[in-house]
Amino acid sequence: MSPWYNRHMDTLVSVCLGFGLSAACGFRVFVPMLFISLAANSDVLTLGPRFGWIASTPALIALAVATLLEIGAYYIPWLDHLLDTVASPAAVVAGIVASASVITGMDPYLKWTLAVIAGGGIAGSVQALTTGVRGASTLTTAGFGNPIVSTLEAGGSIFYSILAIVAPLVATFLVFVFILVAVNLATRRRRNRKLTAPSGSPW
Repeated sequence: MSPWYNRHMDTLVSVCLGFGLSAACGFRVFVPMLFISLAANSDVLTLGPRFGWIASTPALIALAVATLLEIGAYYIPWLDHLLDTVASPAAVVAGIVASASVITGMDPYLKWTLAVIAGGGIAGSVQALTTGVRGASTLTTAGFGNPIVSTLEAGGSIFYSILAIVAPLVATFLVFVFILVAVNLATRRRRNRKLTAPSGSPW
């Protein structure tokens, strides 16, 4: 393969890696950041310029503690709803940082544009979907089903973090399939509500 092809392929893989990690941030904010730190410490992935601090020992310890606290907090009934209100903007920020930290071989302006629009957008979309699922669980199970939802969310974040690092192209494909299916289901549900809603006219 030519150097040009290898260089652009490496850039594409790093972009897909960023998108996959951004999706993981939508499930849990700190889990993908912890995996980035672990992978960078193990020389599995290369961090972009100015993001070397993520691989430092203090950052690794802080991210590990934050991950445990975040996962545990979602099992506390009243606290999980409070965290959802904070997690939405936090997930967007984490998605931006996660994607920007691993995208390499690209003009900085283009990289940050991708990180903000795509990385933050993917993280925010996944977070919005998980918040909707948690809300539905609260309404239908009086909150008793929320621990199951929390477990699935934590598992989803771990799964996408590992998949993004191991198979970035597959992770990105699954992310967009997931979002398209979720949007399609939400659109159908909204359409069905309009069809079943009582009409304001007596005729």
